[in-house]
Amino acid sequence: MAFARTIHADLLRVFLLTLVSLFAIPAATLVFTEYALRSQDAEFLQSIENRINTDARLNAADKAEATAFYRSHPLSKACDATAPEDKNFHDKVCSPYSMQWQFHWADRAALWTLALGAALLAAALVLGALAFANRGLRYASFVAGWRLMTVSSAIEVVLQSAMLVWLSFWLTAFFWHSYYVKLIAIAGIAAAAAVFYAVYTLFKKLPSVNAIDGELIAEADAPRLWERIRQLAGRVKTAPPDQIVAGIDTNFFVTEAPIEVSGRALNGRTLFVSLPLLRVLDQSEADAVLAHELAHLGGGDTRSSAALGPKLRQFDQYTWKMRSGGLTIVAHYLLRLYRMIFEFALARDSREREYKADRVSASLTAPSAIVQSLIKISAYASYRNDVEQKLFAQNRQHDGALGIARFVADGLPPYASSEAFIETMKTADVPHPYDSHPPLLERMRNVDHHVPESVYGAIVATAPEATWADEIETAPAIEQRLWSEYEQRFVQNHELALAYRYEPATEEERIVVLRHFPPLEFALKNNERIVVDYAGLHPSADGGSTIAWDEVKGLTYKDGSFGDTLIVMHHDKAMLGARTTKVKVAGLGKQKDNFRGAVGHYWQRHQVMRAQQKEEKEGENDPAS
Repeated sequence: MAFARTIHADLLRVFLLTLVSLFAIPAATLVFTEYALRSQDAEFLQSIENRINTDARLNAADKAEATAFYRSHPLSKACDATAPEDKNFHDKVCSPYSMQWQFHWADRAALWTLALGAALLAAALVLGALAFANRGLRYASFVAGWRLMTVSSAIEVVLQSAMLVWLSFWLTAFFWHSYYVKLIAIAGIAAAAAVFYAVYTLFKKLPSVNAIDGELIAEADAPRLWERIRQLAGRVKTAPPDQIVAGIDTNFFVTEAPIEVSGRALNGRTLFVSLPLLRVLDQSEADAVLAHELAHLGGGDTRSSAALGPKLRQFDQYTWKMRSGGLTIVAHYLLRLYRMIFEFALARDSREREYKADRVSASLTAPSAIVQSLIKISAYASYRNDVEQKLFAQNRQHDGALGIARFVADGLPPYASSEAFIETMKTADVPHPYDSHPPLLERMRNVDHHVPESVYGAIVATAPEATWADEIETAPAIEQRLWSEYEQRFVQNHELALAYRYEPATEEERIVVLRHFPPLEFALKNNERIVVDYAGLHPSADGGSTIAWDEVKGLTYKDGSFGDTLIVMHHDKAMLGARTTKVKVAGLGKQKDNFRGAVGHYWQRHQVMRAQQKEEKEGENDPAS
């Protein structure tokens, strides 16, 4: 229930951010133009009536007629006045690029952009509803939504960027009768960058290959396994897989999407089998899992996933790229909202497909076999995750091979008899790379075979008499290679995490930190320099006094005509607010972006380190921990 509340809260947050991103800038433009046009109407009418009333050449009737004309033709309507008798009035007031012309079209553009935003929001909801209502329309609705949302969101970026540049000039010009070139330039550069990024990303071909960590299992290396899979496929009434890939991930799955294994591109039907899981499942339990996966092939699930999967990945990549392009953020939340709505439809369908595949598997093997396999897979995945989390949480470097596979295999039976195991299994999900699977208890009810919690431990602790892993001749070599590569990546990622955690307090810790955060020196003008390291900033000018990261509350980089400045805000107060230090960094040249990135990166490391220390201290003081 808490997870569901989190999902719904996230959906509401994204919906509200979508409203802001779609409507904030055009609404602000509309309010400003309407206010300005009405103000100009009043000023113009008062001015023209004064001129008419003081014009001695006009008699009373002419004055009344002229006054009536201008009262019925406000200045704000001049650009809409296209009748022949209004041509002179239109041409005088609404000449191209004049102030009145600009405000008229800015007003119209704001209205059109608001209408476009409302239409896009409605389209996202309607297409999402179609995905819920009809599985057959799901692919077509997503493709239609993908094209509509990506193209329209790029148009939104163009329109809103143009409005922002226009506002950067006219807001100050209208209210204060002046304008600021730097403000306009900043807005213009940001807008131009956003437009280029949105259009470039829209037409850029994004990668869609699905790489899988594993190795192919040739039929000659596992003839009995291949034969068994063909038998099960025949009973499911579907074609067998074109290739079997073995890996060490804690899941089984099938796919018809193009994949890449060890740098080799593969097409057709692929069955992925987990070697560690095959070693804890006896052959009847593994048969139940394999029959379940083959049922996905027979039910057309993998065909729809193969067609939809690459589209979803490309849509996701485009969506998150829109978040990193500055003003392209106005497109990000609409795309994200549509994706979340569509994901709800996919998750509901995923549950239905899992239930159906479980029933097929139970009918071909035995309900007890599928349930026992689910219990063992959940237990193994949960325990392995727990082991890896504890290894990653350690504050010392790991030397040599970790031996995760052996550690998990040896520790699983004792874990299965612990109280923590039962609590974990009550809400356990079976891991899967693509679908949101139902909880274990629901899947038991689905195949009408309930196993009491008191029996879970015995099922997990029972060693299988024969496994399909034993029938794969190359399995030991594959596992050794994959575990070696996996543990190398684990150690590297763990060391990087330690570089963020360490203060450092010892020479060994200092070596780790320096490996990932070495001192960076930047040359400035007049032979001065500034060094950025894990301890702080070390400028050579102004006496070379170090600014430790603990002293820094905030950082602002300012470009200047006579040299840039890094403004450091401190935690303590001065006479007129927070104390600041101005660090002159003139002469950075092409190194400016590298310097700014380094300062932000090293300061972030220090903040992460202090937060980690605080968390550890609170844990030590918490009696419940």
